[in-house]
Amino acid sequence: MTTAKAQIGLLLFPGVTQLDLTGPAEVFSASQHCDVHLIWKNLSPVVTGSQWSINPTRTFESAPQLDVICIPGGTGQIDLMDDSETIEFIRTQAEHASLITSVCTGSLVLGAAGLLKGYRATCHWMSIPQLGMLGAIPVKERVVRDRNRITGAGVSAGIDFALTVVGELFGEEIAKDVQLAIEYDPAPPYNPKDPEFAGASRIERLEKRARERQTRRLEATLSAASRLGLP
Repeated sequence: MTTAKAQIGLLLFPGVTQLDLTGPAEVFSASQHCDVHLIWKNLSPVVTGSQWSINPTRTFESAPQLDVICIPGGTGQIDLMDDSETIEFIRTQAEHASLITSVCTGSLVLGAAGLLKGYRATCHWMSIPQLGMLGAIPVKERVVRDRNRITGAGVSAGIDFALTVVGELFGEEIAKDVQLAIEYDPAPPYNPKDPEFAGASRIERLEKRARERQTRRLEATLSAASRLGLP
């Protein structure tokens, strides 16, 4: 490990899921070993999927070469799949980044950039099958590491993901310090291992609520797969 701080950039785009972005950003910042950049095309406030705003700190042009590039997810990810300027920025940064990473449906953007072909990766549980359409090997786990790709599952998994990255970059002891400092000790009020928690009726209700968004997401994935020449 060198004394220079790691340059970590998270893509901040309209319609991002706030926790996908700010959960990892908080973990990286708490390590005190990172310069954390929130990157977008310009420095105007960006409206998240929850309709509040976050300010970018760097533009595509002013961003340094990143050691870690991270793509969060959210409804706005759908438009990014066909955003040539964003895709080119990700590809360019990925050429020299040590780690190429994502949270939630951000992995679909990495896939659209052609960066997950042949790599194991994860995604939000509703969208994980779409990874295979982009040449990735879908894995239903909270954090998946394959060579220099690290992907996190949906939303809250971004904290587990970021702690994994901190451990990879700076060692287990620093990652443990961060975990304790932010008091990350999940104890959800409802047991996710209870068979009724993720029963068929609940899954059906959530999928019905998200049907329009998921249809648009699938269309964007199929279009990106076509551009990549994938079957």
